Amino acid sequence: MAHHRVRIAPSPTGPLHIGTARTALFNYLHARHVGGTFILRLEDTDVARSTLEFEKDILDGLHWLGLEWDEGPEVAGEPARGPHAPYRQMERLPSYAAAAQRLLADDLAYPCYCTSAELEADRASREAERLPPRYVGRCAALTPEERRTRERDGRRGALRFRVGEGVVAFDDIVRGRVEIDVANLGGDFVIVRADGTPLYHFTVVVDDAAMEITHVIRGEDHLSNTPKHILLFQALGHAVPRFAHLPLILNPDRSKMSKRKSQTAIDDYIAQGFVREALVNYLALLGWATGTEEEILSLPEITERFDLSQVHKGGAIFDRERLEWINGQWIRRLSADELIDRLRPFIEADLVAGRIEWMPSDDELRSLLPVIQERLPTLGAIGDLVGFLWVAELDVDTAMLIPKRWDHATTLAGLEAAREVIADVRDVVFEADEMEPPLRALAEARGWKAGDLFMAIRVAVTGRTATPPLFDTLVALGRDRVLARLDHAVEVLAPS
Repeated sequence: MAHHRVRIAPSPTGPLHIGTARTALFNYLHARHVGGTFILRLEDTDVARSTLEFEKDILDGLHWLGLEWDEGPEVAGEPARGPHAPYRQMERLPSYAAAAQRLLADDLAYPCYCTSAELEADRASREAERLPPRYVGRCAALTPEERRTRERDGRRGALRFRVGEGVVAFDDIVRGRVEIDVANLGGDFVIVRADGTPLYHFTVVVDDAAMEITHVIRGEDHLSNTPKHILLFQALGHAVPRFAHLPLILNPDRSKMSKRKSQTAIDDYIAQGFVREALVNYLALLGWATGTEEEILSLPEITERFDLSQVHKGGAIFDRERLEWINGQWIRRLSADELIDRLRPFIEADLVAGRIEWMPSDDELRSLLPVIQERLPTLGAIGDLVGFLWVAELDVDTAMLIPKRWDHATTLAGLEAAREVIADVRDVVFEADEMEPPLRALAEARGWKAGDLFMAIRVAVTGRTATPPLFDTLVALGRDRVLARLDHAVEVLAPS
């Protein structure tokens, strides 16, 4: 098998999003599975919208996911890696100019002097006749003399590629045989603007050819561009790579996932406390399946099983609940030290935001792991789960203290009685199994449902209705703080 070379070519005009990350992952998996080369190239020709911040976000995100590239641009003081540098399109402009000259010399492209007003009028008249948009070919057959006249009039020509006639056919690794009639491409298309800047369809082909890309793995939204790219590869005399178009990522309602209505930035998922193992695991399952019941797989395990020909054709639904479930599975697999290390930044963020008042020690976190590790959907949920442990005083709302089936008087009586029961448990044996039986007995003796009594205690000591199991929570708070918080709740309820 010839050596496979694949690439990911993000444009630094926005943050790294789910779609680009998934495409990068599938390219990485294919390269690693077949022992090929994974290349990173930056498509930064959109000068107006490209920024260094976006570039940094994309590179940092790929690093964070663990998708290390074999060849790529110089970053953060490190030189470019690989024999085909530079790996930024703005530094490759001379090669596009040279390729354009070759096409012009072979009459496979021609200068087009149409003004935007002329093109707009053509578009409008085709629309009025209910015809699809298409360049009418006004400049396709100009004589050299006619061209010189226009140049003398100060018109600068854009460069259009001659698409010719016929059908472009290729075997897509994912989608099978694809045939597209050249008549559907909208006529001869512009490859270089009048100001000399090359367009995407042109640069991508020149670069893929120069970098000897053998397999182009990209989103299905590029499928309609592929015939243009194949025609350009052929016109430039280059071998045409194999194509594999990955299914679109869809919202649960099957609409296309977009920045506008879905959360797409990888950075947002990092900030919420998804762990890299889970995000990679989940992205791999967007359009590919293991073929077994196993779903929780590490990057090396996925690499070993990945096969491009098994990628699904149908759209991949992005299901946040499933991602959270997979994330929870990976959080459970982390060692105690690893989990504590990864939780720290999230607890620190809660401290900075004023949601908690001090940082717990590593030992305190370690003692909490049996209670929290099974319950964290994300690392960022730590504050919601147990942040009440790291504040001196709770601000409890009277309305919240009173359980649904109870009234004010019953709640006051319940908390006063519970305080006495808990005060009887000595500090040395302040454990769940020492507290639960007498509190259940209290509820039974008074004719209360244990759940109502436990809810009142829970809100009194944590300020929340949902927490880890009540008795684990009481133990984590410690006897003195539990009694102080019960006293405070009784004060809030007691008629003044």
